[in-house]
Amino acid sequence: MKLSEQSWTDARDSDADVALLPVGSTEQHGPHAPLGVDHLSAEAIAEAGADAYDGEAVVGPTIPVGVAEEHRAFDGTMWVTEDSFRAYVGDSVRSLADSFDRVVVVNGHGGNTDALRELCGRVTRDGDGYAVPFTWFDVVAPDVPLGHGGGVETSLMLHLYPELVREERFDEAAEGMGENFGVFVDGTNIAYDFEAFTESGNIGDPNDASAALGEELLDESAAALANVMAAVVAR
Repeated sequence: MKLSEQSWTDARDSDADVALLPVGSTEQHGPHAPLGVDHLSAEAIAEAGADAYDGEAVVGPTIPVGVAEEHRAFDGTMWVTEDSFRAYVGDSVRSLADSFDRVVVVNGHGGNTDALRELCGRVTRDGDGYAVPFTWFDVVAPDVPLGHGGGVETSLMLHLYPELVREERFDEAAEGMGENFGVFVDGTNIAYDFEAFTESGNIGDPNDASAALGEELLDESAAALANVMAAVVAR
């Protein structure tokens, strides 16, 4: 059930025992993939997880901008500070918890993870509801490296939104890709922004992507999310 499509009385009368809040980012993912990869994937996985859940769940509206200043050198990227993110998403979680008590934040962006763990803990400890973060790429184990705009994320887009993927730019992305999430010296990352370690913006080769892998990733993520939802409701 999508919250935005219901009336307030529908929400009041629903049997939903958990709410999902998709959260992502609007940031570059190389020359071949859309800026909305992270929030589009979070929304799709939230909806698939709600379908896979053995109960009723409500899916809240997607928050499309996250903690992504590290991508600021690449045009089209949007970002907010961690303080702004924690405040806005935290209040969004609290407002959902007013009606549904249990909230799982479905995250599609790595830069959000620390702030989400902190804000969900704060909501829970303050007694405003019970909230936990779920990051989909932490629960999948494909043969293709995760990367950023590499084979994994591009596969999910090929399955969900193939019309948004520029396959003719895969070679361009591969030529300028980075190998690691940073520049490391004796275990210390001395770089902060993506432009320091990738020319094209992506990490990993999108030529490794396939729609079939994307379908597997969606199914695996949805099943894991449904398990988390059940555990959250049972507490």
